[in-house]
Amino acid sequence: MPEGPEIWRTADSLTNALKNRPIEDLYFAFDELKNYEAKLKGQFVENVEARGKALLTFFDNNKVMYSHNQLYGKWMVSDSGEQPDTNRSLRVAIHNGEKSAYLYSASEIEMLDREEVNQHSYIKKLGPDVLHPDTTYEDILRQYQSDEFKNRKLTTLLLDQGFVSGIGNYLRSEIMFYAKVNPRKKLRAYSDQQKASLAEATFKLTTRSYKTGGITNDPEIVEALKRENAPRSDYRHFVYNRTDDHCHKCGSIIEEEKNGGRKIYFCSNCQLET
Repeated sequence: MPEGPEIWRTADSLTNALKNRPIEDLYFAFDELKNYEAKLKGQFVENVEARGKALLTFFDNNKVMYSHNQLYGKWMVSDSGEQPDTNRSLRVAIHNGEKSAYLYSASEIEMLDREEVNQHSYIKKLGPDVLHPDTTYEDILRQYQSDEFKNRKLTTLLLDQGFVSGIGNYLRSEIMFYAKVNPRKKLRAYSDQQKASLAEATFKLTTRSYKTGGITNDPEIVEALKRENAPRSDYRHFVYNRTDDHCHKCGSIIEEEKNGGRKIYFCSNCQLET
């Protein structure tokens, strides 16, 4: 499933395609949304934002479309009226004079009034989203310092959208590595300095991944490996999905462990001694 950086890039793509252009036609596959086809025609999309792993499409008539892709949903953008070649099931289509946006295979789509957004059952449970313009480093640090989470194991906590929203499996391993922390501990076991390092890593790597299209590794390491014609899989991440490869920082072998049915990746030399 895409993580926060990927969801926000999708939001940016939809905003660029739809913002401030009158809607010429719409399509909703679900019967309970059909009446909005006429209501939204002629309206404008103001912007599209991510909330955790969901998207909010804001219309200028106070309506907001909530959509969550789950495992299989996918947005695609094309020139107006040109439908992508796909076998996926079309759920939503929004057309203006220049672009069309298509949502395929998603199962969770709702229309809300703007004042209902923050009380939506999914959204109200979310922790701060690093990539939201209003979120600060201090917001993320407070989550790590909060007594509410202190008895949780870090590896499971980082996947809890109520802690920090938008983090998934690759960011989890990368954050723990960048902060140089032992991934096997509960949050209460880390020092104040380690919690500050975790907050910094969360903020920095999520933002870096968003800006680079999914790369979390240090820019200088990335550029050095590119000069050697290394494949993207070698330079994209510090540790994620790099089992048995050498750590970019110390040269030790990257290891993996199963945790709650999902793998974490780490460097024992850089992390387990902390």
